[in-house]
Order: sequence, then structure tokens, then C-alpha cells
Amino acid sequence: MIRAESNAIQSHLDSFNKFEKFFDLSPDLLCVAGFDGYFKRINPAVCKLLGYSAEELMSKPINEFVFYADKNNTASARNELRKRIPLFDFENRYLTKNGGVVWLLWTSFPIESDEQVYAIAKNITYKKELEEERNLHLAELTKISNDLKELTYTTLHDLRSPVNNLLSVFELLDTSKIEDSETQEYLSILKSTSESLKQTLNEYVVILNKKNDNATPIEALNLTESLEEVLLSINSLIQNSYTTIDVDFSRLDTVNFNKAYLKSIFLNLITNSIKYAKPNCLPTISIHSENKSGKKQLIISDNGIGFDMEQVKDKIFKLHQKFHNHIDSSGIGLYLVYNHVINLGGHISVESKVNEGTKFIITFRD
Repeated sequence: MIRAESNAIQSHLDSFNKFEKFFDLSPDLLCVAGFDGYFKRINPAVCKLLGYSAEELMSKPINEFVFYADKNNTASARNELRKRIPLFDFENRYLTKNGGVVWLLWTSFPIESDEQVYAIAKNITYKKELEEERNLHLAELTKISNDLKELTYTTLHDLRSPVNNLLSVFELLDTSKIEDSETQEYLSILKSTSESLKQTLNEYVVILNKKNDNATPIEALNLTESLEEVLLSINSLIQNSYTTIDVDFSRLDTVNFNKAYLKSIFLNLITNSIKYAKPNCLPTISIHSENKSGKKQLIISDNGIGFDMEQVKDKIFKLHQKFHNHIDSSGIGLYLVYNHVINLGGHISVESKVNEGTKFIITFRD
């Protein structure tokens, strides 16, 4: 009988020792606090994080270690615990001995019969710092976005006025008095280009207004009609560069997309192909569509100087990235094309080799 009791006592001691080892070795902060507001017991993790000895932490009210801005809500939470209401996911800040601030996430259970609270806390300081950094970045990006939006509105407004003035001049101009046919042709091109520019500016104003409502206008667009508008606006560039453009929209003639975006895609990719043509080689551009297994695609390829894809990699669609020393290179065109496609749920990929041309494959959202 005595031996059985001795074995039972030893078993309890072993269990207690294991609990003590768990308590002491836990990386989380474990503590027992009294209803009087003092720590009754703490594990080494608490001392290590806060920099105080166990004696120092238990000699003062807990609230003296709490960051001043969190004292009131911590006191309120402690009052709830006295009412036998457990505490879950409670966050507050503590001051360390060296003056630092740490964030803790608490789970606490009151035991009324003992007038004590058993609590476990996790150090979430790193998470909070990341959140603060993220919020700062978001605030900065929001400001930049608003600044860019204001700049865009201003630019569009300021451009529309001279374009309207130019069109007014064309209205007043009596071309019947001009006998030189070549001059008449140039004036016709200038007028057509100005009208196209005005329409494009108006379309972008609509897009900006829609973006404020979180909606970009989508409509069924005829690829041929959209392309012809663009080709007309750059007719002189195409003729002067002796560019050949092969078009085939027989497999797919209509896509659901934004009108201004589609025209911008055509404009930037075609002018890039002309701009980066191989020396002593006339530019040839192929524009065709595909409808493969329900995936609607627009493919634009050329015979230009191309890219070294190993060097370019994922930078090709980044803002202000330049890969050739062309005087007119701004590093904006491909960035715009990429964002037009991605913002409307599509995908764009590029295939290229140096001196073997470039192919852009745009896949529209279903």
C-alpha cells in the first residue's frame, strides 16, 4: 500500500516536473497574474523579451510595464477578465527595460476560485512593423497615384485646347485656293491626324472618369476598324518608312475590350516596330488574330532588331526601361501596352531574338 502511494506521488512529481520544463522552455510568453493586477509567475521568455528579472516584473503592478497609450484599454480588458470573460486576440504594447516597445498578442483565461488569470502571449512586433511599413507604402503610392491622376487630367486638358484651335484653323482654311496637290494632301493628313488626336484625348478623359467609379468601359470592338483608325493617324510615318503591314483578322474579327486601350496597343506596337527596324531593311509588320480553344488572341510581329531575352527577361514591360539607344525611346510604350492588357484581365507575352524580330502575343479575357 505504501509502495503504491509512493509510486503515485512520484508519478505526480514527474508530471509536475514536465509541466515545469514546458513552462520554462516555451518560446511563447506564459504568465499567471492575480486579480490584484500583479504578475504571480512568469516564464523566462517574458524576462528575455522585456529585459527585466522575474523579481522586477512581479514587484510592480502590470500596468506600469504597459505602454502609456495602451494603459486604459489594458485596464478595461483586465476588468472583463475579473468578470470571468476570457480574452482572445487582445493586442497591446509593453515597454522593455531599455526603453523599447514590443507588441504582444494575448489569450487569457480567468480562474475565479484562484483569483488568477492564466495567459499566453506571442510577440507580434515584427508583424506590426511590417503592417506599418506597408501602410506607409500604401499612403505613398496613393499620393503618387493621385498626383499622376491630376497630372494626366491637366495634360489632357492642356492638349485639347491647342488641338481644338488647330481644327478651327482647318475649318477656316479654304483649301480650294491651294493649287498644289501635294500641299493639299499634307493638309488633309494634318487635319485627319488632329481629329484623331482629339478623339483619342476625349476617350482618355472618359476612361479617367470611369476609373474614378472603378470601371473601365468595355465594348465589342471590330479589330479592322480600330486598326484603320490608328493607321490613318500615322499614315505619313508608315509611308516615309516604306513599312509593309500584313493584316489578317479572318479567324477573329471582334474582341470585348476598351476602345482607347486597343488603339493605344496598336499605336505603340506598330510605331515601335517602325522605330526599331533593322538598318538597310524595310520594316514588315504582321498583325493577325487567333481563336484557339476559346482563347482570343492578337499577334503582332515584325522583322526588326529584336531583343536579347536573356538580358531583358521580365524588365521589358517595366516603366522607363530602355533596351536600345534610339533618340525617341522613352521606356513608356510597352509599359502602357502591358497595363492596358493586364488591367482588363488579359495576358501578354513576348518572343524575340536579336536581329530576328519580335512577336507580341496578347490574350484577351474570355
